[in-house]
Amino acid sequence: MKPDCRTRAQIAAVAADVRRLSLKSEIRNPKSEIARASLRRRLLSASRLILLLVLCCCGSDLSRAGDVPSAFEQANKLYEQGKFTEAAAAYEKLIASERVSPALYFNFGNALFKSGRIGRAILNYRLGEQLAPRDPDIRANLRFARNQVSGADARSPTWWRRWIGHLTLNEWTVLAAVAVWLWFGLLALAQWRPSLKKSLGGYTATVGVAAALLSVCLAVTGYDRFEVKSAIVVANEAIVRYGPLDESDRYYTVRDGAELTVLDAKGDWLEVIDRFRRTGWLRREQVLLFHGASLTASPSLSG
Repeated sequence: MKPDCRTRAQIAAVAADVRRLSLKSEIRNPKSEIARASLRRRLLSASRLILLLVLCCCGSDLSRAGDVPSAFEQANKLYEQGKFTEAAAAYEKLIASERVSPALYFNFGNALFKSGRIGRAILNYRLGEQLAPRDPDIRANLRFARNQVSGADARSPTWWRRWIGHLTLNEWTVLAAVAVWLWFGLLALAQWRPSLKKSLGGYTATVGVAAALLSVCLAVTGYDRFEVKSAIVVANEAIVRYGPLDESDRYYTVRDGAELTVLDAKGDWLEVIDRFRRTGWLRREQVLLFHGASLTASPSLSG
C-alpha cells in the first residue's frame, strides 16, 4: 500500500508542476502579445512614413514636371517680344534641369542666333538634330546658320555624314539587330529543314548583305558619334597657331560659328583641323567641344 501512496503523491506532484508551467506560460503570453502588438505598430508607423516620403518625392517631381511647360511658354513669350537674351537664359535654365527635347534645343538655338551668338546657336541646333535628325526645321536652321559663318570655313558635312544622319544611333542599332537576327533565323531554318535550303538561298543572301550594310552604317555612326570631337568656335575671332604657345606664329583665323575637328589636346590648347585640311592649335576657352552625347562647354551655353 505504501508504494501506491508514493505513486499517487508523485502523480500529484507532477500535476502541480504541470499547473505551474501552464501558469507561467499564461503569464508569459500577455507579454508576448504586447511585444507583437508594439512591433506591428512600429512597422505600421514606418510604412506610413515611407509612403509619405514617396508621395512627397513624387509630388515634387510632378510639380517640377508641371512647371516645365509653363516655363517653356514664358521663354517663348520672351522670344516673341524680341527679348532674345532673356529668352536664351530662360531656355538654358530648362536645359539645366535635364528635361531636354528637340523643340527646346531648336528654340534655344533660335534665341542665340537672334542675339548674335552663331557658334552657340549651331551647337544647340546640332544637339536638337541629334535627337530628331529628320526634323526639317532644325536641319534648315542649322544649314542657314552655317551659311552665315564669316569667312570660307563654314562646315559642310560630307555626303556620307548627311546620309547616315537621317537616322539616330538607336534607330541604326534596331535596324542592324533585326537584320542580323533575321539572317540567323533563315540560316537556322535552312539547317532544320534541308528541303527549304535551296528556296531560302536567295532570301538568306539578301538579308545577309543587308545585315552587313546596316552593321557598317551602325559602326560608322557610332564612330562619328563617340570618337570624333568637334570644336565649335564661340569667340568673335580665334587665332589658330602653328604650335600650342602664345608665342607661336599665326596660321589662320576662324570666327564665331566655325566648326573644326579636334585631333589632340595639350593643356589649354587644342590641335584642330578645318575642312581645308589645315592643322593648327587654338586656345580651349575659345570653343565648345561637341562630342557625341556629351558636351564640354563653358560655364554658360548662352555665353
